[in-house]
Amino acid sequence: MAETAVLRQRTRQERPAPPRKGGLPAGLLRTARPRQWIKNVLVVAAPAAAGELFSRHALIRLALVFVLFTACAAAVYLVNDARDADADRAHPTKRHRPVAAGQVPVPVAYAVGGALGLLAPAAAAWLCGPAVAALLIAYLGMQLAYCITLKHVLVVDLAVVTTGFLMRAMVGGLALGIPLSRWFLITTGFGALFMVSAKRYSEAVQMAGKAGATRALLTEYTTGYLRFVWQLAAGVAVLGYCLWAMEEGGVPHTSVLPWRQLSMVAFILAILRYAVFADRGTAGEPEDVVLRDRALALIGVVWVAMYGLAVANW
Repeated sequence: MAETAVLRQRTRQERPAPPRKGGLPAGLLRTARPRQWIKNVLVVAAPAAAGELFSRHALIRLALVFVLFTACAAAVYLVNDARDADADRAHPTKRHRPVAAGQVPVPVAYAVGGALGLLAPAAAAWLCGPAVAALLIAYLGMQLAYCITLKHVLVVDLAVVTTGFLMRAMVGGLALGIPLSRWFLITTGFGALFMVSAKRYSEAVQMAGKAGATRALLTEYTTGYLRFVWQLAAGVAVLGYCLWAMEEGGVPHTSVLPWRQLSMVAFILAILRYAVFADRGTAGEPEDVVLRDRALALIGVVWVAMYGLAVANW
């Protein structure tokens, strides 16, 4: 009887999930992962840091860059789901994805993903300049290589996901011709690595004794190694931010307080608060961690206010 129950369970998992209502357009939209689009708000990072965010030209250009980067990310998701459709059908959760469930045919997913992957860089070259187009092409190439093979390579998988966040933070500066500070790049890069490795660590902790419950590569990492990575990344991110704040801030002449330097306190508190969830093994998607914890969200608001006052030189 036990063998029969196992066989039934396996059959249910391998059977495609019934398609959800809404048809093909709704399925394509779900495959594009709208919840993940919040990550693309990072395109405003460099202009905000440089205090060049609120001109009409900047807002229009950044909105366009956001749409183009979102199109590139959607292209990657579509191609990835089309490629993994067979494997997803055997997964208890992923089998509900539109491509695996049959709501979006595999050829359609490939076609729409390919079209977005071609049109977005072309539009960027025409509307935003060759630098933005080149970055989008590099992002697409790197992410597709990740879907095909790099996600199975130790350490490289962490570097690729981190670089994707860094590219989001860079593209806004490239679109507006803003020079990118080396400390800004270091802080952003290692801050992203901190969150990515904290998420991997949390997944590894939660899947202990449950082989096959999540990405296979996690079985190759040890929790001790992933803890080392997120702790190292947190330390470098804090150091980079402090050097950035001190270098860019200088001694204020017209502002009431040295807001940029004071913002270091809020930044460090945010890292320490986020590390609580990483240490517990509950640091999932970064946006979920921030929105779920009121204290962390409040610290983030305080940091934004301090940095805004520094940029405004109040």
